[in-house]
Amino acid sequence: MRRFEVGNQVRIDIPDQTDPDHDRLHGRRGRVVGILEDDAGQETADQRDSHLFSVELEDGTVEDLRWRDLRPAPESDS
Repeated sequence: MRRFEVGNQVRIDIPDQTDPDHDRLHGRRGRVVGILEDDAGQETADQRDSHLFSVELEDGTVEDLRWRDLRPAPESDS
């Protein structure tokens, strides 16, 4: 089961300040533009980990993120 679909507005939420991506991405917003599948869910025993969400940020760059780092963002909020 995927938490997000292509077109969903999302906010990046990386609360761990020691995470290398925290300063660069935490709090940014974007839109899911693609979904890739891999076998990460087999490694973690959590099938949600098998989806990698390509998110186009407000500046046009695209980042690939797991469900743990994303929260829904209302379209009017982005």
